[in-house]
Amino acid sequence: MRIAIHQSKGSFSDQWIVFCEKNNIDFKIVNALDSDIMAQLQDCDIFMWHHHHGNYRDVLASKPVLFALEQGGVKVFPNFNTGWHFDDKVAQKYLFEFFDFPLVPSYVFYEKDAALQWAESTIYPKVFKLKGGAGSSNVKLVNSKYECKKLIRKAFKTGFSQFSKGHYFNEQLIKFRETRNVLFILKAFARLFILPEFAKMGKEEKGYVYFQDFIPGNHTDFRLKIVDNKCWGFQRQVRKNDFRASGSGHLIYDNDLIPQSMIKLAFEISEKLNLQSAAFDFIVQDSKPLLVEMSYGFGIDAEEFNYGYWTKDLIWHDEKFVPQYWMIENILRNEI
Repeated sequence: MRIAIHQSKGSFSDQWIVFCEKNNIDFKIVNALDSDIMAQLQDCDIFMWHHHHGNYRDVLASKPVLFALEQGGVKVFPNFNTGWHFDDKVAQKYLFEFFDFPLVPSYVFYEKDAALQWAESTIYPKVFKLKGGAGSSNVKLVNSKYECKKLIRKAFKTGFSQFSKGHYFNEQLIKFRETRNVLFILKAFARLFILPEFAKMGKEEKGYVYFQDFIPGNHTDFRLKIVDNKCWGFQRQVRKNDFRASGSGHLIYDNDLIPQSMIKLAFEISEKLNLQSAAFDFIVQDSKPLLVEMSYGFGIDAEEFNYGYWTKDLIWHDEKFVPQYWMIENILRNEI
């Protein structure tokens, strides 16, 4: 059994390689972006690639490479069930609704007139989102039908850049106020003139429009992550003078504050969808958890792995862990 790993510094691959080395597992490092990647993988049984939505090369190549290999009988991470809906909130809407999971009420339109008619009669506020993006980028609170119609018309005309200069600028200002590090100010102004590579290469988002209901009364959201039937999580505080929690950086690690019903739901979704890895974003309405979105990948913050995890029987294990190790153990067992 030989594992091929696409190496990318700062990704899951760092710990995948460490695990293989520690356990004398046969592996090799490959570049999934090479034209001859299929030839490179002829002697491998497993291929693992932590692809990222902010890398335009990954976006173009990852799913075709992974799904071609999977169809050919190679075990991959992330596999089709885990990754086809990655960084696509509209795809997740359809998936969650089909399985009747408790999703924040969500609306997608592919025709301008239908969207404008809905905007005329719906109740505000609503939350506007693009299909892709993380850390609350491309997310706006819409307080009136005037604002809503303006967004709709733009969506069906010029569209939206996948990189928001205004959002990035404000994010860096917040970090500067918190740290007084002038580097954040320099980065904020630099991005007004120099776009990141993925923004230069990516196309405008247009031809559709997507909204979710705004659920009031949430001062935090919840992020729960599951790998190999083990779950851990934390709360994220809503930003000051804002409604968004994702990307705030203000995390609360207290397992007693996470509702058992939410943990059970996360395990249920992961099992029904047959996911190798999942990070779920939840909020609460009337004491009941509501799904916002999910992702196969998640940020790597070593601190969060120090506080323990639940197993499927909801027993808490107060010990440190490395979830990237679980990913390899799981795929070697061929459970998924």
